[in-house]
Amino acid sequence: MPQNKKVIVIAGPTASGKSALAIDVALACNGEIINADSMQVYKDIPILAACPTEEDKAKVAHHLYQIYDASVNGTVVDWLDKAVAQIKLCWQKNKLPVVVGGTGMYISNLIDGTTTVPEADAKIRDDLREQCKQGKLQEIYEKLQQVDPVSAARIHAGDTTRVLRAYGVYLQTGIALSAWQNKPMDKKLPEAEFIVIKLLPHKEELDQRCFLRFDQMLQQGALAEVVRLAEKNLPDTLPAMKALGVPELMMFVRGKCSLEEAVALGKLHTRQYAKRQKTWFAHKLTADIELNECYHQQKNLINDVKKIL
Repeated sequence: MPQNKKVIVIAGPTASGKSALAIDVALACNGEIINADSMQVYKDIPILAACPTEEDKAKVAHHLYQIYDASVNGTVVDWLDKAVAQIKLCWQKNKLPVVVGGTGMYISNLIDGTTTVPEADAKIRDDLREQCKQGKLQEIYEKLQQVDPVSAARIHAGDTTRVLRAYGVYLQTGIALSAWQNKPMDKKLPEAEFIVIKLLPHKEELDQRCFLRFDQMLQQGALAEVVRLAEKNLPDTLPAMKALGVPELMMFVRGKCSLEEAVALGKLHTRQYAKRQKTWFAHKLTADIELNECYHQQKNLINDVKKIL
């Protein structure tokens, strides 16, 4: 089926069935799947990040999954470059790119474009991380409030990665991150026709799926993943170390709480994260098709996608 310059984008909160939908769409429409989830890029947490299984990969080609070690700080800029290259490869092979994930920033930058924001150099980043180790994150956040109140208002004071990035950009350039972000958008794929599907399940169903998924991850070996991460002795500020379930189970591994307490906290944070994702996609992403429930292999949805194509 010739796809021209079309790209399917499947977005929604965690546990909503995005990955299963992506496989079904790819199989029905001669497609290949491209990851747009900021945690599924890490090799060390395939269970906790709900990466595709070997069985899934055997059904259809999957790209940009488990490409980084946990010690790497993956960025939206790097992901976007890789995703654009992969989409173009799909087009060259007359395949339909099916981009799927729950990271709104990735999807927004792909569809709407991005501004080229200079990153802080290694010396500035290392200095800020060292200050964090000394317990000065709040002090850095207060400085950010002074020089870039717009970014500070958008960022939670405890979000180490985003606080350090925003303040680092200012230290590097003398210009606030929010000012950089207001510059004209640069679309990496202006020729693309994006067809967006978003899943926005009702709260009760989504909560139940989040809790069930966490239990399944534990049965599949999520705790062992965290034990191996702990042995690497990586900084807690790295993205992989903040993946859903990692900080909570790490508390148990380090003897700071019981397993029951860690699991309860992990489930709570998963539910809260899914709620934030759902809210973001509901208000920030315009869709061609919207499903107000989790995906359970609804054949009519696949037929709707085929009609649009």
